[in-house]
Amino acid sequence: MKIAKNTVVTVNYKLSDAQDNLIEDGRQPMVYLHGDYENTLPKIEEELDGKEVGYSNTIQIEPDDAFGEYDPALVKVEPRNRLPEPLEVGMQFEGMPESDSPDEEAMIFTVTDIADDKVVLDGNHPLAGIALRFSLTVADVREATDEEIAHGHVHGAHGHDHGDEDDEGEGEDGDHFRTHPIH
Repeated sequence: MKIAKNTVVTVNYKLSDAQDNLIEDGRQPMVYLHGDYENTLPKIEEELDGKEVGYSNTIQIEPDDAFGEYDPALVKVEPRNRLPEPLEVGMQFEGMPESDSPDEEAMIFTVTDIADDKVVLDGNHPLAGIALRFSLTVADVREATDEEIAHGHVHGAHGHDHGDEDDEGEGEDGDHFRTHPIH
């Protein structure tokens, strides 16, 4: 079966930077719904479109087609007492960018430095500004179910499970940051 819109694709991969420094070894395969559902990078979909099980290639994706250029304006310093304890470098929080626009969406900030009573938060994706090299091998292709197409993502093993969804509370009034797990 060829990879086309509304197929579920399983890809074994290795992710490196442009100098071949390993970023992620892909121990778990990437499984995504093909067809502009934003489940993977568009350049990966473009590369795999029309391919079959066994296809293998290495592609390089520039920052503009991956996670964007690094934006220093997305780095901010906050008082430590505004964030929960214990606090460690690498923790991630959801927060609002500094903007006058009421339409701004919340974004993820990563703690990059802690100094006495201040914390440095970076809203850039950890891979922003980096050219990425993906070694890809197609391991499986199948037709997506009607439910997967309706939901816009894969269900089941390595996919999304709708099981028991709990609505997360919004926290106390005035909370500026909320812990947000990243997968």
